[in-house]
Amino acid sequence: MLKKKVEKALNDQIKWELYSSYLYLSMSAFFAKKGLPGFSHWMRMQAQEELMHATKMYDYVLERGGEAKLMAIDAPPSKWDSPLDVMEETLKHEQHVTDRINKLVDVAQSEKDHACNIFLQWFVEEQVEEEDSVGEVLDKLRLIGKEGSGLFMMDRELSQRVITPPADSAQ
Repeated sequence: MLKKKVEKALNDQIKWELYSSYLYLSMSAFFAKKGLPGFSHWMRMQAQEELMHATKMYDYVLERGGEAKLMAIDAPPSKWDSPLDVMEETLKHEQHVTDRINKLVDVAQSEKDHACNIFLQWFVEEQVEEEDSVGEVLDKLRLIGKEGSGLFMMDRELSQRVITPPADSAQ
């Protein structure tokens, strides 16, 4: 059985994961409108991945006998100045999510919820990958600048992204 403090923290993070999905879907629409289907695809995959994260947490709350409480999600921004601006915001957002996951681990540890702590280690590792993945795209964008043929080559590269669901299909 989940302790109430852990349950509340997980439910707050579920909301945040859903917001992340919503944000990345908004970024996908921005890129689609700009004629960058590869960037749009990459962000759509990012949105799907965040939805999987929310679902994984949601299922965990239910599995532990908790109550999954879905909350209202704020509207994300929809306009940016450039692809570089979008990716810079994405990295900042992922760093914020990393901080939130770390604080969630702190809650699990302070409540001596060892099962939750173990569960959350997957998210800790996932955030390392998330920040690295966004960082790679951001580094390339900084090299090629805001315009030109490099942007279109990168757009083509980003169109190849696929996501792999977590190994445990029940989560």
